[in-house]
Amino acid sequence: MERLEAFEKMLADIQRQYIGVTAKMAELKAQGREKTVTYRQLMANKLRYQEMLSLYEIYGLTKKG
Repeated sequence: MERLEAFEKMLADIQRQYIGVTAKMAELKAQGREKTVTYRQLMANKLRYQEMLSLYEIYGLTKKG
């Protein structure tokens, strides 16, 4: 696999995980479970993924839709 392909796969994985975490958080919130340990762990993951995506964007490494 070429470097660019590997990078694009890694970025797509991060974006997919970010979307999944966000969806799971919304589901828990709808159930009134936003004060659970699981929700807090998801929030930490969301912030981590968001930070990674922001760095990619700062350096112009993300695709513009």
